[in-house]
Amino acid sequence: MEHTPDAHELADLELLLSGAFQPLTGFLGHDDLHTVAERGILADGTPWPAPVTLRLPADVSPGDEVTLLDPEGVPLAVLTVTEHEPDGLTAGPVRGLGAPEHGPFARLHRTPSQVREALGGRPALVVTMRGPLDDLTEIIATAKELDAAIVLLPLSYGEQGPSVVRAALRARDHLPEGTLVVPVPLAPREEPEIDLELREHVATAYGATEHLAGPEPVRIPGPPHRRGLVVFFTGLSGSGKSTVARGLRDALLELGTRTVTYLDGDVVRALLSKGLTFSKADRDLNIRRIGFVAAEAARHGGLAICAPIAPYEATRAEVREMVESVGADFLLVHVSTPLEECERRDRKGLYAKARAGLIPEFTGVSDPYEEPDDADLVIDTTHLSIEAAVSQVLGALRSGGWVR
Repeated sequence: MEHTPDAHELADLELLLSGAFQPLTGFLGHDDLHTVAERGILADGTPWPAPVTLRLPADVSPGDEVTLLDPEGVPLAVLTVTEHEPDGLTAGPVRGLGAPEHGPFARLHRTPSQVREALGGRPALVVTMRGPLDDLTEIIATAKELDAAIVLLPLSYGEQGPSVVRAALRARDHLPEGTLVVPVPLAPREEPEIDLELREHVATAYGATEHLAGPEPVRIPGPPHRRGLVVFFTGLSGSGKSTVARGLRDALLELGTRTVTYLDGDVVRALLSKGLTFSKADRDLNIRRIGFVAAEAARHGGLAICAPIAPYEATRAEVREMVESVGADFLLVHVSTPLEECERRDRKGLYAKARAGLIPEFTGVSDPYEEPDDADLVIDTTHLSIEAAVSQVLGALRSGGWVR
């Protein structure tokens, strides 16, 4: 079996394989996670600050071997399953199949053992960074007091990773000769205290005599009209969502103040998702593909408009997470036109075919539509003209500052 972990799991996998997470040799199971949460130790009593977990969607059993792949399909490691929970939580040791060769600043990556070898037994001041080092005075003074080499560990996880590495390289130019810069893809933990403990642990693995945690970056988001935005319409077939979405696209193109990408459900089905069925798994995959393209457009400051049915709450939440993870904004518009009205319109004859049993798993008839409780705007087009509906959405964009 093969599996591609998510970005957080891949980052943890790299640190497991490099030895930065020693004494861990694999992903944690139920007992270890319980004692880590309760007392900050593994089940055998070894101190350990944070969960390191992997979830597999498939039904695997203890003793199975799973090849873990990077997003491009390159094998990274083999996981030997020792525990598999119903929620997908999977534990077991990992065995590396080769070091990652790609990605920004791959040439700078070193394992903890390689860094300790380069230090040659000399004391080391290790500085972990999630943002720029604006003041190097303390670092220089501490290194001089300890007669220590300086190792900068830019924590290069996520979208901001390359900028943190660049900041470390700039800082190196103003630090003593021989300062090392080693990117480490340590994913942040939600609780600051746990995140700091894990940074301390990684710094020790890289040979720290003393560890300094660089300040957390202060991010001031740009004005809304300069940020990426995804306007995501959801609603039943025949609710009017595609028509309103097209009207919004046209209005924005007339204004000419934003770069607009339009992703209609039917058009995406014919191209990006050609060949997918209407099973739940394929419908979810279709929405994830739409979300991925929309997030990529928004990543660079564009405005993307999506208009699929998107019947399932969990998949809509995944899309929101995709968009917000790249620093863009997400506006969910629920076109809440009731089923009776959508069926009365039935411009494509789909409801009639569904009622006759000719279309299986049809949303609203033989498959559920999970109404969103987190919609930013709700529009019922039963007694509302398309122009008025578009005006409501455009008004929300203006009031939010996304359109001027």
